[in-house]
Amino acid sequence: MPDIKLSDGKKIPFSKKINGFEIASKISKSLAKEACIMSVDGSLKDLSFSISKNAEVRIITLKDKEGLEVIRHDAAHVLAMAVQELFPGTQVTIGPVIEDGFYYDFARKAPFTNEDLVKIEKKMRDIVDRDEETKREVWKREEAIKHFKKIGEHYKAEIIKDIPKNEEVSIYHHGKWHDLCRGPHLASTGKIGKAFKLTKVSGAYWRGNSKNEMLQRIYGTCWASKKELDEYLQRLEEAEKRDHRKLGREMDLFHFREESPGAVFWHHKGWTLFQTLVDYMRKKQKKAGYKEINTPEILDKTLWEQSGHWEKFGENMFTSDTPDEKTFAIKPMNCPGCIQVFNQGLKSYRDLPLKLSEFGKVHRYEPSGALHGLLRVRAFTQDDAHIFCTEDQITDECLSITNLILEIYKDLGFENVLLQFSDRPEKRVGDDKIWDKAESALLKAIKESKLKYEINKGEGAFYGPKIDFVLRDTIGRDWQCGTLQVDLNLPSRLGASYVATDGSKKVPVMLHRALFGSLERFIGILIEHYAGKLPLWLAPLQVVVLPIASEFDNYAKNIFKQCIKAGINTEVDLKNQKINYKIREHSLSKVPLLLICGQKEVDNNSVTIRKLGSEKQETLPLDQAIKNISEKNKFPIN
Repeated sequence: MPDIKLSDGKKIPFSKKINGFEIASKISKSLAKEACIMSVDGSLKDLSFSISKNAEVRIITLKDKEGLEVIRHDAAHVLAMAVQELFPGTQVTIGPVIEDGFYYDFARKAPFTNEDLVKIEKKMRDIVDRDEETKREVWKREEAIKHFKKIGEHYKAEIIKDIPKNEEVSIYHHGKWHDLCRGPHLASTGKIGKAFKLTKVSGAYWRGNSKNEMLQRIYGTCWASKKELDEYLQRLEEAEKRDHRKLGREMDLFHFREESPGAVFWHHKGWTLFQTLVDYMRKKQKKAGYKEINTPEILDKTLWEQSGHWEKFGENMFTSDTPDEKTFAIKPMNCPGCIQVFNQGLKSYRDLPLKLSEFGKVHRYEPSGALHGLLRVRAFTQDDAHIFCTEDQITDECLSITNLILEIYKDLGFENVLLQFSDRPEKRVGDDKIWDKAESALLKAIKESKLKYEINKGEGAFYGPKIDFVLRDTIGRDWQCGTLQVDLNLPSRLGASYVATDGSKKVPVMLHRALFGSLERFIGILIEHYAGKLPLWLAPLQVVVLPIASEFDNYAKNIFKQCIKAGINTEVDLKNQKINYKIREHSLSKVPLLLICGQKEVDNNSVTIRKLGSEKQETLPLDQAIKNISEKNKFPIN
C-alpha cells in the first residue's frame, strides 16, 4: 500500500488506496478546508484522484499559483454553464486560463451585449450557490464524438478528433452540465467563491485562423478574494488612464495608419524620445565594452534556411521574389547578420569576448487582431547584442550582462525585477557538459543579483538556457522585457570559429542579449509606467516658455535661446491665448517644466517655474534656473 512523501520530505504510510481529500485531512484540518487540487509526482490531479502506489504529493491551495489557475479554469466552465442556461443553442468551444483571468469562446448568431454580461455574471453566482458536484469520466473517443455531435456541439467533436491517440478523452461534469477538459478541477462549483467579474466581449476566429468562422469571446477575471479582485479592477481603471495610445495622442508622439498596420509613424517628439533612449543605451554599452554594428534588413532566403529561422519563423516573415528568381526575406531578428560580421577575418581567443551590439529594425507578421499600439507591432527595433566567448568565459559574461541590465532598469525607474530561469528542454542541441556550464553560469548570475527568481523547468530554448527579466510597473503589472540566452547551436550552423590556445579551430559560445527587447514596446511601457510624466532627461519636450502677454514675447524668445544653448529641449508658446489656457494645454501634453514670464520677470531678469503636477510656482534668476535645469538634464550614467 502507498507511502506518501510530502513536499517537506515527511513520509506518511497508508494501508489502502488514498485520495487527496484524505491526505489533506491527515496533514491538518485547516489544509483540508483550503485544498484545491494536488500534485502527484509532478502531475496535477483532482483531489478525488486515487493513489495506489508510492508517490510524492503536494497539496495545492489558493496561495499557490496552480491553485489560482484552477479556480480561474473552473470559473471558465461556470461561465459556459451560465451562457448555455441563459441562451440555449449556444455552442461552447474552448475556455482556457489566461493571465489574471480566463475566457470562453462561443458560437452564437446574436451578439452578446453588455446587458447580457450582467445577466451571465448573475447566473454564474447562482451556479456557485448551487454548489454543483464536479466529477471526471474517461470516455471512448468515438462515443464522445458521437455524443457531442448529437447534442449539437460540433466544435467539441472536432477537438476530440484532433486529440492524440495516446491521450484520454476526459469529460468533466458539474452537476448535469459537462465539458471536454483535461482538468484538474475543484470538487464543486461552490469552491470557486464569488471574487470574479466578466470584463468584456470580443470577436475571435475559431482556432485563431482568419479563414475560419468568427466566434464570440467573453473575458473574465477571477481571484482568491474580493480584496484581490477589487485591487485588480482598480489597476484596470488606472491602466486605462495610462493607456500609451491615449497619452501618445495627447503628447503628440506617434500614430498608426491602416496603410502600414503594426508600424509606427513617429512624430518629432516621439522620435526625440526614441533617440534619447538610443543615445543613453549607446553610452552605457560603450562604457561596458560593446562595439556597435549594423546589418542589412533584407537577406537571401538561403541564409535563413541555414540558420534554421526559415523552418521556425518562415510563416511570420515578409518575403519578396526578385526578377532573377531569388527569394529575399526581411529579417525577423538580427542574429544571423551579426554572425556574418563576426565571420569576417580570422578571430583568436585573444579577441574574445567580442561584444557586438545593434539597434536593428526587424519585421514579423502578427495577425491584425493581435496588434496593440506600441506593445504589439510588426515593425520594431531590437536593442540586440551578441557576445562571442569561450566556454570558460560564460560565467563572467553572464554576470556582466545581468548587472548591466539591472543598472539600466534602475536608471529608468524599474527596481522591482523578477528573473525567470529556463533550463534544458527535452529536445535540444549541444553537449550536456556545455549545458551544465551554461546553466551553472546563468544560475550564478541570478543568485548574485539577489533578486527574486523563478525556475521554469525544461522551458529553455533548444539551443541553450536563458534568463528572462520581468519588470513590475507602478501599478503592479508585470512586463517581460530583457533576455539573456546562451546559444550552443547557431554559431556552428553559420560557420563561426576562433583559433584556440592550442591552435585548433573552435566554435564560440554566443550569448544573445536584449535589454528592452523592442524599443517601441519599451517606450509604450515607459509611458504607462510614468503615466506620461517622464523624468526630465527622458522627456522629448522638457520646457515650454510662456509669456503672460504679447509685450513679453521678446523676453520669452531670449529665455528660449538660452535654454536651447544649454541643450534643453524647449519651445516657446507665443499664441494669443490666456496664460491659464496655455498652462492647461501643456500640462495635458505632459511637459515637465513651464517657464512663465511677465513684467516682474523682465524687470528682475528672472523666470517663474511651474512643475508638472504641482500648482506651486518658484521664481529664480534666469541663469540660476537654466543651470538647475541643465544639472537635472543628464543621463543617469556613473
